[in-house]
Amino acid sequence: MEEQKPQSTDPTLTEETAHEAETPQEAEQETEQPLTLMGAFFDMLDLIEAAVTTFFVFMLLFTYVLKPVTVDGSSMVPTLYDKDSLLMLTLCPEPKTGRIVVIDDQKSGYFTDAEQTQVAQREGYGSILVKRVIATGGQQINIDFRKGYGTVAVDGVQLPEDYIADLTTRDDGAFRYPFTVPEGYIFVMGDNRLHSTDSRNGLIGLIPEEQVLGAVVLRYNREDTRITKWTDQFAWLWR
Repeated sequence: MEEQKPQSTDPTLTEETAHEAETPQEAEQETEQPLTLMGAFFDMLDLIEAAVTTFFVFMLLFTYVLKPVTVDGSSMVPTLYDKDSLLMLTLCPEPKTGRIVVIDDQKSGYFTDAEQTQVAQREGYGSILVKRVIATGGQQINIDFRKGYGTVAVDGVQLPEDYIADLTTRDDGAFRYPFTVPEGYIFVMGDNRLHSTDSRNGLIGLIPEEQVLGAVVLRYNREDTRITKWTDQFAWLWR
């Protein structure tokens, strides 16, 4: 018969063996906690970086691209009312018929000859204006001021002006119509045609293009007395 080796009953050996079996698990648990904390720390850094980047993007956007403008007066009723808040796009293409623009009216263009072909500049209205572009350089504008007509045509085509408060029957005598707008200038009017001082008036006349600060994109606020629901504050105005 084979002799059976007696099993060790040394308690020290048993405890050491058990200890050696648990050591890898304990080591893993000890390393998991620092790794989890480091991951959370780097996630927080990513969030802070994203927030700072977003902040600076908005700062640049509202400093160089979009600027707030507040309407002063009633010359653009019914499209815009006094104290309406607007967003103006400063990086915009050349003025276009129908587009609402913001103007720093320091110089006024006027004709020096009877044929209305030679243009010069003099002191303008001297204020910031919000008006609608009617005709640009090289386009012919014609206004029929007769009562019951009040139509506006550009290059022989009548404009479908669904945005005006009244027909264009007020002539302030700055020009004889029709005439061609000189290159580098624009002809503007307010939508409130009977109560707007604009290119029809010699004080404003033709607007040099370099005086256009930007084009109106959006109305984002209006006085509570002029709205029935909160969505009435907003209007997309880009054309």
